[in-house]
This record gives sequence, structure tokens and C-alpha cells, in this order.
Amino acid sequence: MAEDTQHATGGGGAPLAAIAASLQKERARAGLSLTELARRAGIAKSTLSQLESGTGNPSVETIWALSTALSVPFTQLVQPPRPSVRLVRAGEGPRFAAERADYVATLLSPTPPHARRDLYLIQAEPGRPRESDPHPPGTVEHVVLSAGRALVGLLDDPVELGPGDYIAYPGDVGHVFKALEPGTLAVMVSEHG
Repeated sequence: MAEDTQHATGGGGAPLAAIAASLQKERARAGLSLTELARRAGIAKSTLSQLESGTGNPSVETIWALSTALSVPFTQLVQPPRPSVRLVRAGEGPRFAAERADYVATLLSPTPPHARRDLYLIQAEPGRPRESDPHPPGTVEHVVLSAGRALVGLLDDPVELGPGDYIAYPGDVGHVFKALEPGTLAVMVSEHG
């Protein structure tokens, strides 16, 4: 038995820490109690508890039963999550220009599954401001100015920002971004409610 446990945590066996973390994450995502997941998978609650604590020696049948009960692929429970690297070079990415302002938003990172935000690079020039109509209820926008100067925030009370300044404001009311200097750059996160 000690050999099996060592094999399970060492080279080539079931990655117990990855299984424990994945089970905890997926069970929470599904909103299931330990008891309910064990019942749906047809396994003992004590077995599930051991697996979530990183102990035990799960069989392939147990992992399949849990993946089926959680509606996730088998590999999602046994492979540790790999960090995902996304690179968008300057000047790349989907760009969206404003109709009446010298303002371009480049989508850097669309909303990933189970998240509620988009990430943009804003390039703006002095002239007409970019006035935005209210977005869906609960939207919050976060802006960090990288270069230049701009008036940013609520239509009736924008704030002047300089490089390194940060502002958050409700995006579900009218808001504005007005460049005050050439070459104004900002990073904006639009958080959906």
C-alpha cells in the first residue's frame, strides 16, 4: 500500500494534489456539498473527503464517476491546470474606433469562462470626447492611465488623470473619456455585473 501511495504522488501516478484542488474547485463551481457529490458519483463520502484532502489512492472508476457527476472531462480532474500565457503585441488585437472621437479600444482579453470582465487598451487623441451610453446594470469600469492626460469618469463629474492614476466608476450610467494630450494611453477593465 505504501508503494501505491508513493506511486500516486510521485512519478507517473495519479497527481493527488491536482485531483484534490480540481475536485474542490469543481464541486464549489457546481454548488454541491460533499455529501451530494458523493451520492451523485455513487462513492462513499469518506472517499471523496480523502480525495479532496489529497490522500487516498483513487481508481480510474472513481475519477470517472466524479467527472461524470460534475459534468467535466476526466482530464480536468487529474491534470494540474497549466498557466495560460496570452501575448498581444502593440498594434495587434481587435480594434474598435469611436465614430465621433479620436478613440480606439483594442480588446486585449475577452471575458474568459466563469469570469465577468473584458480588458482593453485605450488610445485617444485630443478633440471630441468619447461619451458612452450606460452599459448593463452592475457594470463597473476601471481605468489606469499609462501616458498623456485625460478626463475620465461620469459624464457630469469626470476626473483629470495623469500617468499611473487609477479610477473606477459605474459603467451603468453615462461616462466619458476625453484625451487632453496627444498619445494618451490607458488600460481599461470593464467588469460586468
